[in-house]
Amino acid sequence: MITACKPRPTFTHRSVSAYLRSYITEAGTLFCPNAPREYKYLRQMWEAGDDWDNPETSFLADPVFGTYCFYWNYVGFLSDGQAPFRGSQDMLGGRSDLLVSDYFGYDHHRSPDSYGSCERFGGSTVTFGTVVSSAYWSLVNSDGNIALDTLNIKLHAGFTDAHVESFTSSETVPMRVSIIPNGSVPYPSGVGPGIFYLPENGLQ
Repeated sequence: MITACKPRPTFTHRSVSAYLRSYITEAGTLFCPNAPREYKYLRQMWEAGDDWDNPETSFLADPVFGTYCFYWNYVGFLSDGQAPFRGSQDMLGGRSDLLVSDYFGYDHHRSPDSYGSCERFGGSTVTFGTVVSSAYWSLVNSDGNIALDTLNIKLHAGFTDAHVESFTSSETVPMRVSIIPNGSVPYPSGVGPGIFYLPENGLQ
């Protein structure tokens, strides 16, 4: 989420822009140039920060979903018997140094049984944005006849030491969003936000 739907605890913000606007002054910097189209209210939302109120809804506080994945202080389910993925919480190490990546996933609730990415890839079509979310590219794989390693997708990732790398689909591993904070219980298949692929060398 670029902007959360609920107020956060004291001393924290619901909007990423409340933290980064002094550093990233131009909202267009957040738009992935390979994504199908820029979110309609990106610039308006970035300027409003914690006070964002979507003009198309009746809610007082709207979430905004983008096509980047931010892993600071994040915990996710990797696979049975494997320790959960844990994003960095500080600069002292001991957890993954993966900080951010563009989106590459499978079985998102907006495109069930589909691979999705903000990078265009062979055979993909547009999953259009909503009033609170960005558009991305997707390809249906409901019968399992598309092998992950045949997808011509590059996953671009940034790390806490400020270097950036690009990874092929065969250099990634699946992570499920966890229902509980410790990363031990994933959403079942077909429910929730689906699978996010992470660079394999960014797990530690």
